[in-house]
Amino acid sequence: MTVYVIGAGPAGMSAAIAAAENGNGVVILEKNEKIGKKLFITGKGRCNLTNRTSFLDFTDNIVTNKKFLYSAIKNYDSEDAIRDVEAVGIKLKTERGNRVFPESDKSSDILKAFDRMLKANSVKVNLNEKVIDITIKDGKIAEIITDKDSYEDVTAVVVATGGISYPATGSTGDGYRFAKIAGHTVVAPVPALTGIYLSSLISESGKRLSWDGLPKIQGISLKNVSLTIRNDGKEIVSEFGEMLFTDKGISGPIVLSGSSRINRIDLRKVTAEIDLKPALSEETLDNRLLREFSDNANKTLKNVLVKLVPSGLIPVIIAASEVFRDKKVNEITKTERKKLVETFKKLTFDVKSLEPIERAVVTAGGVSVNEIEPGSMRSKKIKNLYFAGEVIDVDAYTGGFNIQIAMSTGRCAGSHIYSED
Repeated sequence: MTVYVIGAGPAGMSAAIAAAENGNGVVILEKNEKIGKKLFITGKGRCNLTNRTSFLDFTDNIVTNKKFLYSAIKNYDSEDAIRDVEAVGIKLKTERGNRVFPESDKSSDILKAFDRMLKANSVKVNLNEKVIDITIKDGKIAEIITDKDSYEDVTAVVVATGGISYPATGSTGDGYRFAKIAGHTVVAPVPALTGIYLSSLISESGKRLSWDGLPKIQGISLKNVSLTIRNDGKEIVSEFGEMLFTDKGISGPIVLSGSSRINRIDLRKVTAEIDLKPALSEETLDNRLLREFSDNANKTLKNVLVKLVPSGLIPVIIAASEVFRDKKVNEITKTERKKLVETFKKLTFDVKSLEPIERAVVTAGGVSVNEIEPGSMRSKKIKNLYFAGEVIDVDAYTGGFNIQIAMSTGRCAGSHIYSED
């Protein structure tokens, strides 16, 4: 009898290793030509494996269903993952924000670690083999049908197929289909950790200026700014850090985190508000402007603002403040200066939509946690069915948390499968 794991991402490989450590014969069925295809491209090819932080800090970074994950994370946390990877000869390092990367900055080293662990535990990996269907009999999975073969010697099945983001890596929603066959509820998938598209800039007088009609600011990167996302004026989330403008809106770390908080709401009254100078109060910023204006009295506004913001952003600042760009600063009134200060502190845009789910870092939604045992990842409906990783309705912020969740849930599932199941 054999444990079959569908998917060779971090969740599936972790489940396979843990199940093999329990004495099971284990086969991974992977439709791609190699293991860890999505893992290979994470962290811009560096692979942010995990986040080396406390349990409380870790769970504070989980967006959806954090309590469901408590047991899995407590039983296999970042220190466990670091230990296992370094035990097979891959050196790791911890960077800003407690993010853990391979010392080489190559995601291929993380794949080497998993490959070594799989081989050490005699896990068989069938590449280029896609699972087509599962057969259920007497409340158990009795058969797995692939595009190459069928298997009836089923001890247990772990579905670890990921979500539907980055479909080129194999995440095409197969796991949702298997879950539905088994009678499970699938919470509608939505994008998480993704860019935000903007529709318009809101000027000081309340006018809407179409995003497409604004000066192009694609590629402009901002550091040490704050982003506040509001729904009908009510704050939903506020983040501090780095972001950048894209051809259709905004992206970057604080935007990705913000997107995970608005992916299930009506966006028609949602705004994105950027504070370009969060370290300065309005009064302090006003005094700074007065000083710059005094030192450069005969210069035009557009030529003075370059001391405060990236030059490419100045046309948008001027459009939002509604202060004439070629006006000399010694002619700017107190009222106009106030508009400039307010624009710096609240550069506000209407949100149009999130980037498509295909471009999202992770998928939110998936198999309902109400139908999975949190201590074992076993299905409450089918005795020998388990779930792990992104296929479950759990997601977290960027920073290594999602990969750790995949490994923790995978280990949880695999460690609870015994040959007698």
